[in-house]
Amino acid sequence: MAQAGALTIVLPIFNEELNLGPLFDRIDAALKKESLVYRIVAVDDGSTDRTAAVIESYMDHAPLQVVRHPVNQGLGVAIRSGLMEALRTAPADGIIVTMDADESHTPALIARMLEAIGDGYDVVIASRFQPGSETIGVPLHRRLLSVAASVVFRLLFPTPGVRDFTCGYRAYRASALATASKAYGDSLFEFEGFQCMVDLLLKLRATGARFTEAPSVLRYDLKQGQSKMRIVRTATRTLHLLIKRRLGF
Repeated sequence: MAQAGALTIVLPIFNEELNLGPLFDRIDAALKKESLVYRIVAVDDGSTDRTAAVIESYMDHAPLQVVRHPVNQGLGVAIRSGLMEALRTAPADGIIVTMDADESHTPALIARMLEAIGDGYDVVIASRFQPGSETIGVPLHRRLLSVAASVVFRLLFPTPGVRDFTCGYRAYRASALATASKAYGDSLFEFEGFQCMVDLLLKLRATGARFTEAPSVLRYDLKQGQSKMRIVRTATRTLHLLIKRRLGF
């Protein structure tokens, strides 16, 4: 289990004014139940709604640190900003969790993910393909796309412990991220879109990280507002990533 002050949650945020308040409350309730001390690095990626105001309203009573981008730069840049800021102050034995800010990820899973880190793993993925996982309110075409991606990546990049390559809800050992950052430098994050999460996993794989998964509960029924993912563009860019990595460049 994480020690006091060693847990950092990175939230990439773009126009989530309706979801942030409930999410902050659910994170706090879940982690207080486990007696976990934590902080949140909230990356406001150029939001144009009331996201900034919602974050500000929680600053006095939540362990929030804010990174702001003046304009929207995409998930890859937001993840990079959040992880690099988290690494800057995380202890060597710290744990960093990334999760979506739209309420689709269940904060109660964090405790289980931290236990797996304590068992010796470097990366724990909230997986849609483990016994006990649930996907609530997820459209059929999204579920089929996730299954197809899992099959393709498992065939081309077989990785012990990994079935879900695309889910961004993960717990990382800070030292494993630091090792990958040192190995890849500025090229650790090369993609702006959702495929950045796959690329990060493949680079952690190349640096010897040990992976496992925990069954996820994906709650699309709780999220308010439209999805930020553009299916065709995401699939095309992920295919480009697949070809690029498979050819070794």
